[in-house]
Amino acid sequence: MTVEHRLEQYTLQCPQEVLIVKAEIEGEPDEIAIFRGVSSSLMRPTAFDVEVPILPEGATIVAIDRLQGPYDPAHPQYLQQRLSWADFLPRLTQLGL
Repeated sequence: MTVEHRLEQYTLQCPQEVLIVKAEIEGEPDEIAIFRGVSSSLMRPTAFDVEVPILPEGATIVAIDRLQGPYDPAHPQYLQQRLSWADFLPRLTQLGL
């Protein structure tokens, strides 16, 4: 299971949360919102084909923010900020992801 798929599955199991993933993809920064199983780049065009990963293998996760959903960029409600992948991984493991 890819990292993106695991994060999407997390948001399906925790539908009240939005994840904002700050990543580096091919040397370029990106921010990806993941909500209720759907990923969307906040900085780049998102492909119409859901089979095209937004967070490809080889991308580096810089930080993950957990927010109360739905996401309102004008008034974000943070639950946790700047979690590393290592910090977030136990949450996925706890849910069997």
